[in-house]
Amino acid sequence: MLKVSISAKKKVSELMNQEGFDPSRDFVRVGVKSGGCSGLSYELKFDKEKDSQDKLFEDNMVRILVDKKSLLYLVGTTLDYSGGLNGKGFVFKNPNANRTCGCGESFSL
Repeated sequence: MLKVSISAKKKVSELMNQEGFDPSRDFVRVGVKSGGCSGLSYELKFDKEKDSQDKLFEDNMVRILVDKKSLLYLVGTTLDYSGGLNGKGFVFKNPNANRTCGCGESFSL
């Protein structure tokens, strides 16, 4: 299960509308790929299509797609959005990560 905070929901809806996506029909695709300073990094993009191998989650009216390979790394993760003075952006609160880098965009298990 993946969760979406209220602040992330607001920002996702805003960005989807700006980029021509419909938050009520389209998806946020979340994934993990090799790379980053801690070994694995997060991917986040919008998508209009669900693949047969995707797992669909919905929280706070945000529809999230995760591919099978990434799901193992992301179970229990909360997508948050921080707009503070120290930086703006989406933050992954991943209980599976043993170590994260300073920017929060990569992690290791």
